[in-house]
Amino acid sequence: MGKTSGKTLLFSSAILLLLLSLSAAVSSPFHLQTLVPRPLPSPPTLSWHYSEPESDSLVETSELDTVNSNTTLEVQLELHHVDALSSEETPERLFDLRLQRDAYRAETIYSLVSKAVARNPPRAPGRLRSGFSSSIISGLAQGSGEYFTRLGVGTPPRYLYMVLDTGSDVVWVQCSPCKKCYTQSDPIFDPTKSRSFSGIPCGSQLCRSLDSSGCNKRRMCLYQVSYGDGSITFGDFSTETLTFRRTKVGRVALGCGHDNEGLFVGAAGLLGLGRGRLSFPSQSGRQFNRKFSYCLVDRSASSRPSSMVFGDAAIPRTAQFTPLLTNPKLDTFYYVELLGISVGGTRVPRITPSLFKMGQDGNGGVIIDSGTSVTRLTRPAYIAMRDAFRVGASNLKRAPDFSLFDSCFDLSGMTSVKVPTVVLHFRGADVSLPATNYLIPVDGSGTFCFAFAGTMSGLSIIGNIQQQGFRVAYDLAGSRIGFAPRGCA
Repeated sequence: MGKTSGKTLLFSSAILLLLLSLSAAVSSPFHLQTLVPRPLPSPPTLSWHYSEPESDSLVETSELDTVNSNTTLEVQLELHHVDALSSEETPERLFDLRLQRDAYRAETIYSLVSKAVARNPPRAPGRLRSGFSSSIISGLAQGSGEYFTRLGVGTPPRYLYMVLDTGSDVVWVQCSPCKKCYTQSDPIFDPTKSRSFSGIPCGSQLCRSLDSSGCNKRRMCLYQVSYGDGSITFGDFSTETLTFRRTKVGRVALGCGHDNEGLFVGAAGLLGLGRGRLSFPSQSGRQFNRKFSYCLVDRSASSRPSSMVFGDAAIPRTAQFTPLLTNPKLDTFYYVELLGISVGGTRVPRITPSLFKMGQDGNGGVIIDSGTSVTRLTRPAYIAMRDAFRVGASNLKRAPDFSLFDSCFDLSGMTSVKVPTVVLHFRGADVSLPATNYLIPVDGSGTFCFAFAGTMSGLSIIGNIQQQGFRVAYDLAGSRIGFAPRGCA
């Protein structure tokens, strides 16, 4: 009798505990936040909030100056979205073009990584080639970059629009005389009118650092950068002074392109911000303490320009940091470790760290990219996240799929809605996204879509829509990336 009553008591206790846990699960609130639906932004107007200084008021520095001093520079730049170069287009057309650029950029990134992984051993610089090979894809096309700024090139400085891109390394600008140049907004840079322009000898370490290099008859270095869309820039590899507002940075190795063919935009060239040897952060790291950051504004909610900061001021005190990882096969991209994702305040159980792990062969992993718009997650992770979001947003009226988006909602006539929260869990940093960073307008009739997509590639890409409003800090000296919310003020 005692044994029977004991078993009954244990069974009753187990049932009670189960009911209590179920009750707690049901009563635990599904975390929601408010979205104020705003229409697609109108084309931005291209205006700059600072004037271009006279050359005699500039502060000049160079690699040698900085090595012999303990001072570092700090520079802040305005960034503008590439849509400002197409102000005559409708918001719907601009968004469609953005998605087209985005799809092509993502495919190019996947192609770059797969080719790098297939290369065994990794490609080593240092061997001059007698000819150029367009099969060596060296980065992402300037036309796929989303943000540009205005820089001075040469001495005295000639101010030009330059695309900034964390997915490319080589810095280059169109130069006269042109064998073939595309149309740009400013006069084409003439190196013969610059006192600081200098060619680079063929045997130099800088020349050997190029993926694809050669020599002219004077034994000076030539460069060629081929992009995944078939675009090519070719010309003299040289050093030149770049002017960032009131600060000059000397002896920056850059391509002076006399033959530039392909899908380029109206900017004069590209400032590569990748991790490779020839990127601007790598070259000028000592001047700026190897630190830079940007904050990209949500253009539907703010008329402020986006901004980029170089130097110690680039690192906000409120940032959460995650370590940078290195791909042994490809040094351009910024890899981080994503451990999981929460939707509505609960970790999605099917999203495990293994879905985002980079293999020893360089496959897989997660990169932060300023030029990709829509975050792409490896497909199993995306499906699990999307399904969890649909459950939490089941009260919203569904709308047809749109382009690459398969979870869209009709929010027409609504002034505010409650949507599930989304948190990205990086190692050491939990990044809680504002609702506007993942439920975005796609047309003029109130359709909003969940701004993530799946990919069959093992590589996941964190895009700039999800980065909006955060100051994304690249602390290369500390080998880490930080995220500070409300960082555009």
